[in-house]
Amino acid sequence: MKEGENSAGQEKNNLTEGAIWKKILFFALPIFLGQVFQQLYNTFDSLIVGKFLGDEALAAVSSSGSLIFMMVGFFSGVAMGAGVMIAKEYGAKDYKAMRLAIHTDVAFGLSAGVLLTVLGVCFTPAILRWMRTPENVLPQSVEYFRFYFCGAVFTVMYNIFVGILQAVGDSRHPLYYLIVSSVINVALDLVLVGGFHFGVGAAALATTISQGISALLCLIQLLRCKAEYQLQLKSVGFHWESLKNIIRFGLPSGVQNSVIAMANLVVQTNINTFGPSAMAGCGSYAKIEGFAFLPITCFAQALSTFVGQNLGAKKYGRVKKGVRFGILCSVSMAELIGVVFWTAAPVFIGIFSKSPDVIAFGVRQARVEALFYCMLALAHCIAGIMRGAGKATVPMFTMLGFWCVLRVAYITLMLRSYPFIEVVFSAYPLTWGTSCIVFLLYFYKADWMHNFERIDRQKSEV
Repeated sequence: MKEGENSAGQEKNNLTEGAIWKKILFFALPIFLGQVFQQLYNTFDSLIVGKFLGDEALAAVSSSGSLIFMMVGFFSGVAMGAGVMIAKEYGAKDYKAMRLAIHTDVAFGLSAGVLLTVLGVCFTPAILRWMRTPENVLPQSVEYFRFYFCGAVFTVMYNIFVGILQAVGDSRHPLYYLIVSSVINVALDLVLVGGFHFGVGAAALATTISQGISALLCLIQLLRCKAEYQLQLKSVGFHWESLKNIIRFGLPSGVQNSVIAMANLVVQTNINTFGPSAMAGCGSYAKIEGFAFLPITCFAQALSTFVGQNLGAKKYGRVKKGVRFGILCSVSMAELIGVVFWTAAPVFIGIFSKSPDVIAFGVRQARVEALFYCMLALAHCIAGIMRGAGKATVPMFTMLGFWCVLRVAYITLMLRSYPFIEVVFSAYPLTWGTSCIVFLLYFYKADWMHNFERIDRQKSEV
């Protein structure tokens, strides 16, 4: 690659210059499209399993999200700390510190992936029994999770590599690689599950293989690029100062992810008590709900990177304008999707299963939660902004307090008097709304926000 092409590529990834709306949208769009493909192939997993292997297999696969997020979420959250560091150092053009952070991040991911594989394979049966998974579903659930966690290192490393690329403003290459892995995943599902009827373990194996391919493609891109963030295998290792900063920035997000995931496991445990139809129906709803998360997570990630790069470049006024635009886009799009889902829930859930009981459970959950996606979007966007600003403890304590403690306490106490599954469903909009109140108070009243204006005034007086 020529030097001029390299400079142009880096300029394209730079979020500190140019029209704010264009930079945010062009950065968020590949993330959005990538997550669409990821959600599609996750959904195809459930569709193919439900069609060819039946409702019990669908229940085993559909209930996987909470446990997988609990196991993977901590390491992914810590990796977010590296993304914040890399984005700030990239924006400040401190390339030496950035390279140390990148190579430490990769070393951390490799270590975490191996550890996660061991933990997942060894402790999955015990965790599933603790979750009160029905006995007729348990064997297939164990099979699915063990195959999935055999490839946990690929999942972790994919998240690490994508975090590095996105931190420097490159959201396009992860999209290309995710499209490739999505196609491979669906093809393998059709062959292994639909063609050979190998069981739920084959669905997990297909996901593992496709995730490994996407991680490999990301690795090749980082090795071959000629930019300042190029990865060099011989330099991969722990630089202790960078590791301390990664943990300092990322530990709050890791703790937040794991504890919230544990709370969601408690929620899933309560859903499991209503039987396999509830598991399959709510699991099918979760697959469809994943599409509502697309504008939420893509703008939250875009805002985190945008804030990190511009704070590194000391462009505080630009940060303030960007976060307003990103929040407005995310909240509007999430609510629009919620209205569509609330209206068409029977059709969407019916794609996964023709069982009236399964459809009924999924529709009941949609009718309780879907119209409140705007609050979920607002909470995630402000949390992403706080992480980009290096204040990850703010979303950690807020989400732990409301999405964990309040959610579990509410469900536990209310189910004693009102043993209806709607009690479980209502916990989500309740905790989304209460956390939004705290986020908004901090966002508009805390000193960190007013500092933008004060710093701008001080710069103009110099």
